[in-house]
Amino acid sequence: MSNAKEHSPWASGPGEILRHGLELLKKDSDRNRRLAMISVDNAVELMMKTFLGLPKRINKLAITRKEIEECSESFPRLLDALETHASERIEGIELGEIEWYHRLRNQLYHQGNGLTVEREKVDVYAALGQILFKNLFGFDLVESAESSAIVTQTKAGLLGEFLVLWADLEKTLAQRATGKAPEGDSPRMPMELARQLAQSGELTKEEHREFELLRLIRNDLAHGRTGHTEAEISAAAAKLQSILSKVKMRWQ
Repeated sequence: MSNAKEHSPWASGPGEILRHGLELLKKDSDRNRRLAMISVDNAVELMMKTFLGLPKRINKLAITRKEIEECSESFPRLLDALETHASERIEGIELGEIEWYHRLRNQLYHQGNGLTVEREKVDVYAALGQILFKNLFGFDLVESAESSAIVTQTKAGLLGEFLVLWADLEKTLAQRATGKAPEGDSPRMPMELARQLAQSGELTKEEHREFELLRLIRNDLAHGRTGHTEAEISAAAAKLQSILSKVKMRWQ
């Protein structure tokens, strides 16, 4: 982990901005939530620009300088470029959600005065930002113990924990499914991966069923539908952790 940090100096800029956003959440207030949302969004944009613009020897991408210049002109184009050239780097993340939170950030920034944002939405975006950071640069911005100190285990904190666990499970499924798909068919969507692994006997029918139910909860949380209670989110996170541990042990 430390070696990755030492050899990724290009990650320091977006990492510093994202960490600033997380630090703001230590003291919850309307002002801090607005500023945290803006910081997280700025970090997400910078990390995409940074990664796409790295030398080919580092990011392994077949993207021209002209494409990099063009996509850097707008946030949606950066998302498009990431999806086109680095789809394996966005497992555990749905880019449409990133774009939705970016638009929410724009409302806060441009319509500013008096507007606030729910703590849950900031925590979800912060969690997505941390997942993307790890996907692009290869290491966690904050260790789990440090993250717990920043985001307490309230309902809002559990949202981020659940999304991080989900991303880990999705990556695990994708790695297991690699090479098992028919030639020319490489499913990347989580439900396709789960269905494929269930059909091949890699997942039990019960695990597949639980996965589908957890997927619905994941979408509710990521899309800002926060009708689930703290106890429900905690139970879902525990179930998700159980499935993740089980399949990782099975596939070692």
